[in-house]
Amino acid sequence: MGCTGDGIVTTLGRSGSDYSAAIVGAGIDADEIWIWTDVDGIMTSDPRIINDARVIPEISYLEAMELSYFGAEVLHPRTIEPAMQKGIPVRVKNTFNPSAKGSCVLAQAHRDSRVVKAITFIDKVSLVNLAGAQMFGRPGVARAIFTSLAESGVNVMMISQGSSEANISLIVDDDHLNAAVTAMNKVQLGGYIREVTFDKEVCVVAVVGVGMAGAPGIAGRIFTALGKAEVNVMMISQGSSEANVSFVVAHEDGRKALRVLHDEFRLSEDLSE
Repeated sequence: MGCTGDGIVTTLGRSGSDYSAAIVGAGIDADEIWIWTDVDGIMTSDPRIINDARVIPEISYLEAMELSYFGAEVLHPRTIEPAMQKGIPVRVKNTFNPSAKGSCVLAQAHRDSRVVKAITFIDKVSLVNLAGAQMFGRPGVARAIFTSLAESGVNVMMISQGSSEANISLIVDDDHLNAAVTAMNKVQLGGYIREVTFDKEVCVVAVVGVGMAGAPGIAGRIFTALGKAEVNVMMISQGSSEANVSFVVAHEDGRKALRVLHDEFRLSEDLSE
């Protein structure tokens, strides 16, 4: 339980019980924190789309957080934080299949020969493109853009900018699209942006695995496989941790991209056997 800003008692929302368990577990220095859910553990992909998706026996804190951020609903990203601060393993188990081993989230998960751990995607998002040569070399452009978005209550999920500085692409939740476009039109009036366009028919695909860090050729495999499957990539983003490569494709290509990459990285195979 929690309370609103006005002091009214309420629930914490989705995964509030999991987050509460993590806080309590960290507070008492538990040996493990067990999260009970309705699936056998954290999967290599969405089993509703990938029939041969497999349970991941061990996964790192960072990988679990990346997956939950990019659409995997088994764990909320904030559930991991209290356990990670104390180095406590989090075990994900199935209430309806308690004999299943489930998944264990650790500081350092066992690594096999696979560098990619899982692939997931988010739909119900929109791509917002900002264009204008006036942005090139002009200090304060990013500040103006993100201040305006923040003041409008818009959460930006992904950002990509071309090296020419003449184009910035953003991914926002569909529910925030109108507010984002309105905010960017205000920035446009300030002379920073020439054009604001958007596309609602997109989704985000994320390839996750700490083994990708420093491993050459992973991006090549991803985009070669997508190219062979005739999946056009509209936007690419990668964090400095190299634990995920995320990209935007047309919504109609999202499931295909998921299947192609799940096969490319042999995620249905148990390499520990």
